[in-house]
Amino acid sequence: MSSNFEHLPQPLAAALAGQGYEKLTAVQEAVCEREAEGRDLLVSAQTGSGKTVAFGLAMAEQLLAVEDLAYARTTQALVIAPTRELAMQVSRELSWLYAPTNARIVTCVGGMDPVAERKKLEKGAAIVVGTPGRLRDHLERGKLDLSELRAVVLDEADEMLDMGFREDLEELLDATPAERRTLLFSATMPRGIEQLARQYQNDALRISTVGESRGHGDIAYQAVTVTPSDLENAAINILRFHEAETAILFCATRDKVKHLHAKLIERGFSAVALSGEHSQNERNNALQALRDKRARVCVATDVAARGIDLPTLTLVIHVEIPRDAETLQHRSGRTGRAGKKGTAVLLVPHARRRRVEYMLRDARIPAEWTDVPGPEEIRAKDRARIVEALTAPREITEDDREIARTLMETVPAEDLAAALVAAQRETMPQPEELLGRVEKPGRGKRGEGFEDSVWFRMNIGRKDQAEPRWVLPVVCRRGHVSSDVIGQIRILVHETFIEIPNALAERFEQTVNKTAGSADDDFEKAIRFERSDAPPPARHGGGGNFRSGGNGPREGFDRGPRKARPFNGGGKPPRRDGPRRGPAGGASGHGPSAGPGGGYKSKGRRG
Repeated sequence: MSSNFEHLPQPLAAALAGQGYEKLTAVQEAVCEREAEGRDLLVSAQTGSGKTVAFGLAMAEQLLAVEDLAYARTTQALVIAPTRELAMQVSRELSWLYAPTNARIVTCVGGMDPVAERKKLEKGAAIVVGTPGRLRDHLERGKLDLSELRAVVLDEADEMLDMGFREDLEELLDATPAERRTLLFSATMPRGIEQLARQYQNDALRISTVGESRGHGDIAYQAVTVTPSDLENAAINILRFHEAETAILFCATRDKVKHLHAKLIERGFSAVALSGEHSQNERNNALQALRDKRARVCVATDVAARGIDLPTLTLVIHVEIPRDAETLQHRSGRTGRAGKKGTAVLLVPHARRRRVEYMLRDARIPAEWTDVPGPEEIRAKDRARIVEALTAPREITEDDREIARTLMETVPAEDLAAALVAAQRETMPQPEELLGRVEKPGRGKRGEGFEDSVWFRMNIGRKDQAEPRWVLPVVCRRGHVSSDVIGQIRILVHETFIEIPNALAERFEQTVNKTAGSADDDFEKAIRFERSDAPPPARHGGGGNFRSGGNGPREGFDRGPRKARPFNGGGKPPRRDGPRRGPAGGASGHGPSAGPGGGYKSKGRRG
């Protein structure tokens, strides 16, 4: 037996050695320290840190004190987990860890036969693992006896509170003896967890191994800046570039999951979805499809992905930015497990880059800032993949060879090989063209770099108090473009002209037409865009030229009448006390709200 486990009870040390363990992880060592013996524990540990085995070791002192654990009639240890998948995973881990003791373990989760669970509980179980709702149901029916409980574990406690299980947890904990040991494990420690600890723990020892494992050494982090309209296409290209055996795409809402999942299916990906709107049976089918390789991509919300353990998962894409560093690490921790390498990619809208930089810095995660892979880069990867796939060793039957000989007699060898390549390529979804990857014009003096451009007219002008600091965010928001692809802005008395690279003009026109009327602000709803047949005059009626990619108005910019430019500090047009005309005689209302980052920001300082 390894000398690394001499300080552990003999049955558990034997189980660890039998599983091939050579040493304990940081959190496993911490719960076995002398100062932790017999005490309540409040543990912060990241996903993938070995916390299931950790609390299995921590409660061994209480469980092994039972005279004959194999014949325990009442529950001695209770483990509560937020999801069915996590509960079953915990049950599997504890089963091998406590196998030498012959302890009976019963799992009680939603989606399983409650009658069968009750029969198992009636026979007696030393350890019960389950979800809050199902455990509470068994308790209220008198089938779950917690009167002699020695230890209770709350796994992923923060998530259980987020999912609304506080009342269930309180009823379960109130039914346990006051002298029981309480082990609370949580990836994050929000205020609700601290309140729960004060209410149900006694002089708990605080253990945190987050610092030791931050960033997950086996995970390579990448951050990719994109325009908002490119988020989904960027996710598609990243999937195609990496071609991971299994990948998870994280979204913030179930609606986003539904939309992105539909788009992936349409593009030819084998994908499944997990969110709060899916039934337990649908979740089971989705996870089984991932495990048996019928699906390679999972689109999920944070809550729905809790407890998922996929050994083949090597790619995580944060389609929508996580709310904080802890969520970032918890999502990313689905990959890079058990010594395997993984990749986590954050898709970052230009306006939110600074926030993500702060998040990565606070989490001490070194991330590589890079571009979204383009079609040519993906096709270059595909060429290597196709050659590898077609030249891989395989078992060939005599019937296969007979067909091959027939083909060789009727089709030239090069055509036959090309047909094989084409067949292989048809299985690969096509990469997407990205707006953000279009080469941006250079920033020379007064119009240089925009020789091949298109002018668009907006139906607002100086009479509407139009000025660059609120016109620019409106253009970016309505056209789904970043400010550095916009050329000159010429504000005239009754209209405003903006310059767009010809390569982006068609997509820009489609987008501004599609977003017409979708703004929350009445004034912005009335703004219309249309192509202009010719560029406007550089000066007309007191108007001026403004270059969006520079550091403010250029030489020759006419600021307009001073009275028309009262400063209101928010990148918005000035508001008036009374009604005002809308653009080009449209309905009255207020001006456009500030764009991403609160108005105009100079190039290189996106918020």
